[in-house]
Amino acid sequence: MRIAGVTIPDNKQLAYSLPLIFGIGPTRARQILAQVGVPASKKGSEITADEEQKIRSLAEGFTIEGELRREIGQNIKRLKDIHAIRGDRHARGMPVRGQRTKTNSRTRRGNVRKTMTSGRRTLEKT
Repeated sequence: MRIAGVTIPDNKQLAYSLPLIFGIGPTRARQILAQVGVPASKKGSEITADEEQKIRSLAEGFTIEGELRREIGQNIKRLKDIHAIRGDRHARGMPVRGQRTKTNSRTRRGNVRKTMTSGRRTLEKT
């Protein structure tokens, strides 16, 4: 089964395979399955064509995959264009939502570990 260009695995329960689609999380996946009337424990290979069509139409009713990525990118670009602080931090590759950067921003700054020296330089022997 394919939804929005993403192949849903046949051997996985639908409650766990629908969140593979960008924009659908575990809660929204359970809501979609409840609206269709399909048990969450049912696997992708066990659903009928009618159920598959209902799931596809409900899922594509949300903003998902490429459209959602495009919208997020436009929002970030808008913040950069108006020189908002959040946009500047996106441009610099720094944490955006108020996290501390002195010690805990390894994922945004890379694994940079700088140690403080006591003001004395060590000379390398050549």
